[in-house]
This record gives sequence, C-alpha cells and structure tokens, in this order.
Amino acid sequence: MENNNPSTYQPLISVDEDTRVAFYKRTYAHVALAVGLFIIVEAIFLRIEPLVEFALSMTQGWRWMIMLGGFMLATNYAERLAHKSHDRTQQYLALILFVIAEAFIFLPLIWISIAYSGGSMDLFSNPVINQAAVMTLALFTGLSAIVLFTKKDFSFLRNVIMIGSFIALGLIVAGMLFGFNLGLAFSGGMVVLAAGSILYQTSNLVHKYSTDQHVGASLGLFASLMLLFWYLLSIFSRD
Repeated sequence: MENNNPSTYQPLISVDEDTRVAFYKRTYAHVALAVGLFIIVEAIFLRIEPLVEFALSMTQGWRWMIMLGGFMLATNYAERLAHKSHDRTQQYLALILFVIAEAFIFLPLIWISIAYSGGSMDLFSNPVINQAAVMTLALFTGLSAIVLFTKKDFSFLRNVIMIGSFIALGLIVAGMLFGFNLGLAFSGGMVVLAAGSILYQTSNLVHKYSTDQHVGASLGLFASLMLLFWYLLSIFSRD
C-alpha cells in the first residue's frame, strides 16, 4: 500500500544523489507522458469538427478573453491541486486536467498552423509544427541541462516572471480591446519569458520539491514547455 503520510517525505535537497537522480528521472518521464497525452488529445480534438469550429469562434474579439480566462482558471486549479496535495491520485488528475486544458487552448493555433502550411491534420507530418517542436525540445533540453549540471538557484526569476506575465496579459487585453496585432516582437519577448520560466521550474526541481512531488514538478515543467512551444509555433506560423 502506498504511504501517503507527509511526515515520511523528505526535501529533495537533503537526500543522497541516487535518490535525487531517481526523482529527476521520474519527473522527466512524467513530462514526456504529459507531452504524449497532449499529442493524443490534440489529434482527437482536431478530428471533432464542431469542437474545432467552437474553438475558432472563441478567438474572435472578447470571446478570446473568456477562453483565456477559462484556461487560466482550469490550469491554476490544476497547479494548486498538484503542488499542495500529497494524494497521488489527485496529482495525476491535476496533470490530466492541465493537459486537456492545454490541448483545447492550442486547438485554434494548431489548426491555423496546419492551414498556413497546407498540410494534413496529421501532427507528425506538418513541417511548421515539427520545426517549432524541434526548436522547443532543443531549448528545453539545453536550459534544463544548465540548471541540472550547475545546480544554480534561479528562484530570483520568480518575480521577473510574474511581472512579465502581468505585462503580457495587459498587452493581450489591450490588443483585444483596441484591435492591434502584438506582432513578432511580442512573441520573441514571450519566448524569452518562457525560457526564464523553464530555468525557474528546473531550479525548483533541484532545490524546492520533496521526494513525493515528481508529478507536481512535471506539471510545472510541462507548463513552461508548452508556453515556449506556443510562441515558437506562433513565430513559425507567420507569413
């Protein structure tokens, strides 16, 4: 029977190297699992025409703010559940909820990227999506390696990420209200912000979590990975 007594959990920074390495392996295995589930759910969503039409209709004007608000509520709830609960079932439910929310918010962008490139609905055969995915994986791997090998604490980035996120949200709202395109510079800035988020989340992986929190740690890394993928895909999808 699984031991869910919080008193038995140890801060990761206090355990031996073998235990930390095992924790890292479990965490990144769950990130890969989340990515795989995202691909499966996205592929299913793309084949449900009414769902695609609904998601595309929600990108128009103020409806996008409703969709974005719903996404933020769902993902914030999932993050709180994954990080505060020591119940493994709740942690997995939180991760699944987060993946489904990501798949839905990505649906219009994925569809537009496919339409832009003139490809099929097969995610693996679309050159624009593949280019963005390869670049995302390369940056994610490189940034994660920097933290894992140096053990540097990037917790100072928390305030920078929070301020940057509020500024980005304000610009998105302003763009919706006044009808202007945020452009390539905004996407480039968000790529930088996502890179900082990956450094911060990987730093948390090294310095913050306890030995039972690999699911919560994977959710944080997956969130940063998807943020990076969103804006790289936005860049690659431009004319």
